[in-house]
Amino acid sequence: MDELFIGLMSGTSLDGADGVLAAFPDGRAQVLAHAHRPFDPALRGELLALNTPGDNELHRAALAANALTRVYSEVVTALCEAAPGRAVRAIGAHGQTVRHRPGQFDGTGYTLQLNAPALLAELTGIAVVADLRSRDLAAGGQGAPLVPAFHNAQFACAGQDIAVANIGGIANLSLLGADGAVRGFDCGPGNALMDLWCLRHRGAAFDDRGRWAAQGQVLPALLDAALRDPYFALSPPKSTGRDDFHADWLDALLAGQPSASARDVQATLCELTARTVADGVHRHLPRARELLVCGGGALNDELMRRLAQALPQFHIESTASRGLAPLHVEAAAFAWLARAHLRGEPGNLSAVTGARGPRLLGALYPA
Repeated sequence: MDELFIGLMSGTSLDGADGVLAAFPDGRAQVLAHAHRPFDPALRGELLALNTPGDNELHRAALAANALTRVYSEVVTALCEAAPGRAVRAIGAHGQTVRHRPGQFDGTGYTLQLNAPALLAELTGIAVVADLRSRDLAAGGQGAPLVPAFHNAQFACAGQDIAVANIGGIANLSLLGADGAVRGFDCGPGNALMDLWCLRHRGAAFDDRGRWAAQGQVLPALLDAALRDPYFALSPPKSTGRDDFHADWLDALLAGQPSASARDVQATLCELTARTVADGVHRHLPRARELLVCGGGALNDELMRRLAQALPQFHIESTASRGLAPLHVEAAAFAWLARAHLRGEPGNLSAVTGARGPRLLGALYPA
């Protein structure tokens, strides 16, 4: 009988914790169950606040990690109830990224994911593999993105160039070459800025199906100003997060657009995400004609429409067409990384992250 693994993910969008129960009968993920638990407003607010410097950060971060882990344990309980009587070998628990500064300050930098893996092992009675990014970063890598290795195992097709866009709070690309080469990088903002703007002006956590963005018009001057950010001109390997794309970044751009309507700004932010994903494909996998989309962005109809406009020769569809629902993919990747750790297999790709070589990722917290 195939071993079972759980993958847990709480992403930049801060909408809650997602988990999957997965088996890997042929090395590819077969998701048996999915569970989601939203963050209560207090926890979401604290996690967001910890993305920027503030008072008493060590104390607040430790308590937020404990609270996050209790949400994780609720997800694990729900997943285990879906497979009664079957043991789970390990949990891959990513944690909540609150700072990501690879290579900066001292040549190594840091990446910080709030988590309490020992507490999670204690609460669930299941071994936990956590701290999945720091070894790659210690080896000179970006520590991100880690999903291209999983995307390659899951979606690659011999002799075919395929791009996979994972559009969560931040958007990243996996470029699966027909020759077997795998590359990838963070494109820039995914849903994070759209969500921020929607919450500010409509009181909603996100723009459902992109309906609000669809009512607006792209503001060329604002889009051009955004695209001049130095991050977009960097060559891979590269990664980013809320450290670079945040409310103050957006407000600084908008200072030059005092008459912009809120819905036109939303349309422009949607176009920014689509444009930077499309530019990444054009520059780095120019022969590709297929784009698979996962993450919450796959459920944004307006974003998918804009991707189709930016990539007119492409066949674009969600990863559901390949047997993995778009909201399951990233959690499945961390289940896959937990499995890789226990098998003694490296989880990073140095061509993606820039690390000096393959590394075993994560630390094990036994049950």
